[in-house]
Order: sequence, then C-alpha cells, then structure tokens
Amino acid sequence: MSGNRRDFIKFVVAGAVTAGCPVDLSLLGQSGDAPKSQADVDGEDNRICHQVRDKGNQIFSRPPASAHHDVVIVGGGVSGLTAAYRMQHRDALLLEKEPHWGGNAYAMEFEGSVYGTGSAFLSKDEYAYSFAKEIGLNPLPIDSPDASILRGELILDTWGDGLNKLPYPPLIRESFKKFKKEMMGIDLEKRGRELFNVPFSEFTKLYPAEIKQWWDAYGPSNWGATGEDTAAAVAIGELQQMAAESRSDDRYTWPGGLGAITHKLAEILQPKYGERMQTGATTVAVVSGKEEVQVTYVVGGEPRTVAAKAVIMATPKFITRRIVDGLPEKQSEAMKQIRYIPYPVVNLIFDKPVFNHGYDTWCPGNAFTDVVVADWVIRHESGYQQKYNILSCYTPMKEDDRGYLLNEIGARKIAANVLRDFKNLMPGMTVDPIEVHIYRRGHPLYMSTPGLYTRVQPLVRQSMDRVFFANTDSEGPESTTNEGIRAAQRAVKQAEARLAGRTAPKEKAVAG
Repeated sequence: MSGNRRDFIKFVVAGAVTAGCPVDLSLLGQSGDAPKSQADVDGEDNRICHQVRDKGNQIFSRPPASAHHDVVIVGGGVSGLTAAYRMQHRDALLLEKEPHWGGNAYAMEFEGSVYGTGSAFLSKDEYAYSFAKEIGLNPLPIDSPDASILRGELILDTWGDGLNKLPYPPLIRESFKKFKKEMMGIDLEKRGRELFNVPFSEFTKLYPAEIKQWWDAYGPSNWGATGEDTAAAVAIGELQQMAAESRSDDRYTWPGGLGAITHKLAEILQPKYGERMQTGATTVAVVSGKEEVQVTYVVGGEPRTVAAKAVIMATPKFITRRIVDGLPEKQSEAMKQIRYIPYPVVNLIFDKPVFNHGYDTWCPGNAFTDVVVADWVIRHESGYQQKYNILSCYTPMKEDDRGYLLNEIGARKIAANVLRDFKNLMPGMTVDPIEVHIYRRGHPLYMSTPGLYTRVQPLVRQSMDRVFFANTDSEGPESTTNEGIRAAQRAVKQAEARLAGRTAPKEKAVAG
C-alpha cells in the first residue's frame, strides 16, 4: 500500500486501556511506520484507575453513605450482568466504569453491520449455551472446523484432514501427525492435576519449530499464553477436542460474538432497574464493617459512597486486590500472581468480499493470530446480503508491549502491522479496506499458567464475610464467557446465603 493510498484509510482507535502495572512510556515514541491517515480516538480516561494502581485507594475521600442497598455489584461485564440478572428480586446496584455494558463480551456496529471486539463463541456443552436460551437468545451454529493459512495456502480443518495437506516437507507433516497421536493418547482424567502444573512446552520441545509456531499463535488468542507459560492440560485438552475422530463443530455464536449475551442482559435489566445501573462509575474502595460494606466510587469526577449488606466483585483481580480493603494476605498474593495480556482486536472493514473461507482461520507467524468472519453465522439466512466483509483480526500481545496501546500512535502502528500482514497472507488479498478499527484492551485475558487452576484460583475466589468474588478469572482453567457466568452464579449463591444469615462454604483446591 502506497503512502498516499494509506492516507485515505480511516483508522478508528477505541476501547479503554486500564494499565495494571507500570509501562515503559518510551515505547510510545517508537512510531516506526505508523500511518498518517485520519484517525478517530475514543475510550475512557484512565487517570482514576492509574491513581488506584500507583497510590492505592487511600488517596480518595470517602464521603458518608448516601444510600443503602441489599447488594452492590461492581463490574458490568458478563459476570456482573449475570449476577444482576439473578438478583433482580433484590435491591441491587450495578456499577461499571466504562460508558457501556459488556466488558470483554462487547459488540460494535459499522453502518448496521455488527462485529466483535472479543469473546467470539461458546460450545453447546457449556452452561452459557443454556443460559443464552434462558434469556431469549437462539445460538447460531458455526459448523466450520478451524482452518489455517500456512505459507500462502489455505488449509481447511487443520488438525483433521488438513494434516495431509500441510505445505511442509513430508518429515514435518509426519511430525504433526505424530504430535497429534501423542496428545490424543494422554489420559487427562488420570493425569489432569499433574499436567495443570507443567508447561505445554515440555511436549512441543522435541518437535519441529512449525508445531511450536502454530500453538504459539493459538495459545495467546485462546488462553493468553505461549507454550512456555501454558498449563499443559489446557492445550492438550483443546487439541483432543479439536481432533477427536467423532467430533463435530459444536460451537455457536452470533454476529458480534458473545456481545449478544451482554447486550440482551442489559436490555432485560434496564427497563425496570435502569436507575440502579450506573455506567461511568469507577469504584475506588470497598471497605467492610460489621453490619455492612461501604463502596466508594467516582462518577462525573465526584466520589460517592453507598452501603450494602453484601458486595459482589465482578472485576479482574488485578483491580480487585487494590480496592477491596482487608483482603487476607494469602488471597491478595494469589490475586497478584494472575498475569494478564494486552489484547487488541483489529477489524478490517471491506466494501466487497475479500475473505469468506471459514469462521476462524489461524495465521501463525503474523502480527495477528487468527481472523474471524464477523457475519459467518448469518451468511446463509434467507434474503441476507453481505454489504460489508468485516474481518476481526485477534491480536494478542506480549505483556511488555502493553504501552503501545496507551496512545493513538502506538495503537495505529499495531493496526497498520495487522493490515500489512493480512494483505500478504494469500494471493488475492491485497485489497485496501475502507476503514480499520482497533479496539484496545490492556488486561482482558488472564494467562492459563501452570498451577493457576489448581493452586491459585481456589484461593482467589474465597469469599470474605460480606464480599464475594466473580469475574472470569475466578474460575478457570481458561478465561471464557462461560466461566464468567459460572462465577456469577457461584457468587450470587454465596451472597444469598449470607443475606439469609448463613456462612458461604469455603473453596477447596482442585482435585484430579
């Protein structure tokens, strides 16, 4: 793409980036070949979050409680919305720092065409599938085993029939088949606990680099980590599911991904409970007393405090541990151990068909890991015509590169690199989009590291007397919408028990 042509492509930068750890701001000066095209920048001001990160919640004044509720739910992503949905019979206040509901399960639109910014799909055997039906959504089948683009060739059903068509020398193709056979032969029921505590790289290190490269694209996109930082049981279980001989693609979604669930939950709640649903509200302190919990949040630049008989923290633990007062030391340390990756999604918007070959296609060795066709599940509906071919390029980043997301220059550089690599994937794809949208997220996905599921998460979700912990990073072994919903169900059950005068049961370590 010429410099002059690039100037006409509109880059739209959106999404809030809450930094949970110090970043090297000198990175932002390394603009490289970032495009000079027109850009829109949208996203919340994170100064409050950064102040909590750097100085703790003690820098904020805590005015007296101005209202009392049965429950305060902090966080309006899928976990918080689910908790609110389950507690509609209570006087519940829901607080969300973003200007919209949905968290990481959030969809956007371009001239009526919906596209995702994360949280792509669910499986039929997950609780989220039946939950979606409960709230009035009909999950749409994907029916498209994952493909890969390798050395310029599209390989359908990569870990099925595609292994016979890999564009590699015969010895490497055979290594892929041998690796698959070895992984399929592992009994996860018997070896689960062991394999949740060792890295996946122990299984890939004796195989060709092409196998590691494929999994080092797949892992960060799905569970936030390359082989060295992945609990082996997570990756092995994923391969066994993908490559099972009797398998069928049991994944489901909607245009815009699982943002359909959070949109529907907000739609259900707002008509009746809208006055108790506050966006733009950044919680800065949660302080327990003998009879109640006081929650202080900032809205419109002003601090407010409310009191509740119970609080559900549906927030990531790197935030939770900084604002919940009195956390036990071991629990706070466990929360600190959870690592999160920066994870933007770059949407390429074309006004003509460019790539419609499969729902999710893996592209190892590029600036992005995989590309999802936004309208895949409705493309065959009667009367549907694809006006825009919107391709969501999932772009997980290294932890140390988080600083690139903090300003327009860095974000546009990421988007430009994605567009460059996309256009070089295969013949016929050197097409300019009409717009490039990058949705930034600083810490959306926790890393499924060895020991996290068996040792860390059981400690993380231990309830306090009147404070209960939800969010996707409370469950495991992967960060999914399903786990966010399950975490909410557990936290609601614990909160209801406490409101009834009973003590919530203690969590135990994972067996297995």
